[in-house]
Amino acid sequence: MKELVRSMLVGAAFSLAAMPASAQEKPRAEVMHWWTSGGESAAIKTFADAYAKAGGEWVDSATAGGENSRAATINRMVGGQPPTAAQFNTGRQFDDLVSQGLIRPIEDLAQEGGWKEAMPTSLVAAASRDGELYALPINVHGQNWTFYSKDVLEKSGVSELPATWEAMIPALQKIKDAGFTPLALGGQPWQERALFNAILLQQGGKDLYMKVYRDKDEEAVRSEGFRKAVETYGALRAMVDAGSPGRSWNDSTSLLLRDQAAIQVMGDWVKGEFTNAGEKPGEDYGCTIGLDDTMLMVGGDVFVFPKTDEPAEKAAQDLLVETMISKDAQIAFNLAKGSMPVRKDVDTASFDACAQKGLKLLQSEAGQAPVFEILVSASLAGSVDDVVTQFWNNPSAEPDDVVEGFVNAFEIEG
Repeated sequence: MKELVRSMLVGAAFSLAAMPASAQEKPRAEVMHWWTSGGESAAIKTFADAYAKAGGEWVDSATAGGENSRAATINRMVGGQPPTAAQFNTGRQFDDLVSQGLIRPIEDLAQEGGWKEAMPTSLVAAASRDGELYALPINVHGQNWTFYSKDVLEKSGVSELPATWEAMIPALQKIKDAGFTPLALGGQPWQERALFNAILLQQGGKDLYMKVYRDKDEEAVRSEGFRKAVETYGALRAMVDAGSPGRSWNDSTSLLLRDQAAIQVMGDWVKGEFTNAGEKPGEDYGCTIGLDDTMLMVGGDVFVFPKTDEPAEKAAQDLLVETMISKDAQIAFNLAKGSMPVRKDVDTASFDACAQKGLKLLQSEAGQAPVFEILVSASLAGSVDDVVTQFWNNPSAEPDDVVEGFVNAFEIEG
C-alpha cells in the first residue's frame, strides 16, 4: 500500500512539473490607475470582481491624481519594472512609450475578439498607432457636462438652467447674491482648462474649436469668437469660492451634493459621485451637455499593456483585455463610473437620463467633438494648461494674454 501511495505521489509530481506555470497559477495582474474617489473606486471594483470571476487575481495599484499615476507608470516602465496594465486618457499621452517600444500592441486580440468594430471610430483611431491598436478604450466620457443642484437654483430664484453663457453669467450672479457658490471648481490646471474648453466649444462652436486645437490656426485664435470665450471664462473667476485653489474635482462635486454650490462644469465622471451618494438625475440634480445638449466633447480612458516576454504576464494581460471589454463588464463598470460603454453593441436600457443624452449624440458625428488631448501632443497640452491657468489665477490678466500665449505655444510646437 505504501509503495502504491509513493508511486502515485511521484506520478503526480511529474505531472505538475510537466504543466506550464500558467496552468498551476491563476493569472495575476497588477493594474495601475488613478481612480480613488468614491464613485471611481466603486467602478474599478467592478473590473476587479469580473477579473476574479474569470479566474484571475487583481492586484490594485492606485495613485491619486492622473498626472501622478501616469508619472509613476512611466517611471516603472522605463525602469524595467512595468505593471501588467496601466491607465491613460484617450489621446496622445502614451506616444513616447509606443515609440520606445515599451507598449504591447493588442491588435491581434481585437481581431480575435471582433470587438473593435463595435467601438466609435474616433476612439479606435485615438488608441491606434500606424494602424495597430496599442491601447484598450474602456469607456466614453463627455468632458463638457454641466451638473447642477436643483435645490440651489430653486432657492436662488433661477427657474431653469440658462442655455447660453451670455444668460448664464447673470444667473450665476443671482445665485451668488442669494448666498450660494455659483460655480464649483477645483483650482487645478487641468480643471481650469477643461472649463475653458467647454466654454470655447459651447460659445465658439465646433468649427472654431477644431481650428484652434486640430489646426493650430493663428487666425482662429485671434478671432472675435475665441476672444469672447476668453472673456466669458474670465468673468467666471468671480463665481468660485475661496476654497477653490488646489481643490480636487470630487471635493468640488461634494459642494453640489451638499447643496452649497449651483453648477459644476466637468466630465461625466462627476455622475459617478452622485450615483455613489444615492442621488438621482432629474430628482436630486440636473445635467446638460454643454448648456443645450447639442455637442458632446468625446474622450475617455484607456489601458495600455507593457511589452513582456513572460508567458504568464501575457496570459494575465490577455485575460484583462477579454474581461474589460466584455459586454457585462462594460455595463457594470460604466453604470458605476458615470460614463458610457465604449461598445455600441451593449444594452444601454439601464443607463440613466443623463447617459441617454450622451448616447443620443454618439449616434452622429455631427454632435461630437474630440477632447483636446486627442488633438494635441502632450507637450502642447502642457503649454495650453500653463496659459489658461496663468490667466485664471491672475485677475489683472487680459484676453490678449491668452491669445498671445496660444499663438506662442503653437509656434513652439511647430
